[in-house]
Amino acid sequence: MENKKKVAFYTLGCKLNFSETSTIARDFQNEGFERVDFEEIADIYVINTCSVTDNADKQFKQIVKKAMKLNDKAFVAAVGCYAQLKPEELAAVDGVDLVLGATEKFKITDYINDLSKNDMGEVHSCEIEEADFYVGSYSIGDRTRAFLKVQDGCDYKCTYCTIPLARGISRSDALENVLKNAKEISQQGIKEIVLTGVNIGDYGKGEFGNKKHEHTFLDLVKALDEVEGIERLRISSIEPNLLKNETIEFVSQSRTFVPHFHIPLQSGSNDVLKKMKRRYLREVYTDRVAKIREVMPHACIGVDVIVGFPGETDEHFLETYHFLNDLDISYLHVFTYSERDNTEAVEMEGVVPMNVRSKRSKMLRGLSVKKRRAFYESQIGTNRTVLFESENKEGYIHGFTENYVKVKTPWNPELVNTLHEINLTKIDEDGSVRMEFLNVEV
Repeated sequence: MENKKKVAFYTLGCKLNFSETSTIARDFQNEGFERVDFEEIADIYVINTCSVTDNADKQFKQIVKKAMKLNDKAFVAAVGCYAQLKPEELAAVDGVDLVLGATEKFKITDYINDLSKNDMGEVHSCEIEEADFYVGSYSIGDRTRAFLKVQDGCDYKCTYCTIPLARGISRSDALENVLKNAKEISQQGIKEIVLTGVNIGDYGKGEFGNKKHEHTFLDLVKALDEVEGIERLRISSIEPNLLKNETIEFVSQSRTFVPHFHIPLQSGSNDVLKKMKRRYLREVYTDRVAKIREVMPHACIGVDVIVGFPGETDEHFLETYHFLNDLDISYLHVFTYSERDNTEAVEMEGVVPMNVRSKRSKMLRGLSVKKRRAFYESQIGTNRTVLFESENKEGYIHGFTENYVKVKTPWNPELVNTLHEINLTKIDEDGSVRMEFLNVEV
């Protein structure tokens, strides 16, 4: 019997990319390929690319090199956002054989008939206007939680962002299909599902190919809350202007949705927010945080922020710093602005020097450490539920509470992917929290 061809995957970027990689991998397995780890020798290496930052672009070349070291005769395919934005650039990277754009990536097995190496990467990339149909995805088997894609694309025109160019217009999965996928995930014994998309608060737009909203994000949340077998549902990043009070109130009473919100801010200066063409001012953000704290005082609130945007003066940055310092949030994801081709921001005046960007980034990362510490301290002595992960890290198993406190306890393989009632006792030197079990598995 002929040996199965082996395929390996590497994912750069966001949770959405992870969900899509997992779906593409299942397509390969359905076609008779054997999936192996990226560290192993494979016949095909598929790299799912990201183009949110410069760093992801550079990483791509290193990953191709790594694949070629493992097997210099392997067929290398690039898919994803960077592959849509700059296909010719990727095709020219030594070792790359195939580059597929936004819609073609979901038909990758159709393009792989001949696995012989090409002198130059072959490109199949649509015009982004053609990326107007929806392909559902979810990840299973990769982690103890699953990423469930509910929406794709974005109609916003933020001046720093290439995502609309890479992923096309906003469109949503049909509600019944999301529920079907959620049931399939729960039947695999996965305890937590993270909802993901490019702009998930816009859910409902483009459902069944219609421009108008068939359902709202709140409809989606309410329907998922009733799916049997799901222990936990977590909302990934959601725009502050799309996170409605009704949704916050529903989550506070929900059976499955956890008290954890990740809400992009990008700047605490209204001047900068306007230049970014964000669809809110900082006062809206303050209101959202206040509402969450009112109904869920123990909730975890994460924030995305960009430093060094063109025209961001020292005064603007300090406005952001003080705004975040005074806000009752739990941690920050700090992004240093990087110039992206074909965006409005790249043409703007007032370019911030790299050393200043770096200094501002360091200041906000320091603030994030302080915020996370304060949040963890506020949780000591409380009872929570933890879901344990699968890795043995230096003799410890880690997990996350429903409100995203990272906890640790001595390694025990029987704890993997199980939920337990615990009491949070103290913060350890590494920043995670020690715990005591309150009872047996819940």
